[in-house]
Amino acid sequence: MSADLAEKTDRYERLLAEALDAAEPVAPADTPLDAAAAEFEEMAHSYLEDGRHFREEEDLVNALAAFSYGHAWLDAGARIGLFDVPDEGHLFTV
Repeated sequence: MSADLAEKTDRYERLLAEALDAAEPVAPADTPLDAAAAEFEEMAHSYLEDGRHFREEEDLVNALAAFSYGHAWLDAGARIGLFDVPDEGHLFTV
């Protein structure tokens, strides 16, 4: 196992977990946008859980991919206005 892969996997897991904590849904309640925000957040949580499962199985390639996909869901949701996220820092590209 490559030390670089292990470090990157750790970093992306932390990034996704921190991003999930920081993202606040802002869509009006009981609207299609609210439902979309919930779906985006659920996908991010699911990919975090999947990544942790892959890590336990020592499958770092799939763990890293899962963490990356999960973060992509949150970042996309932030870019289209489903989440309020920090303007500064490393968590989001908005």
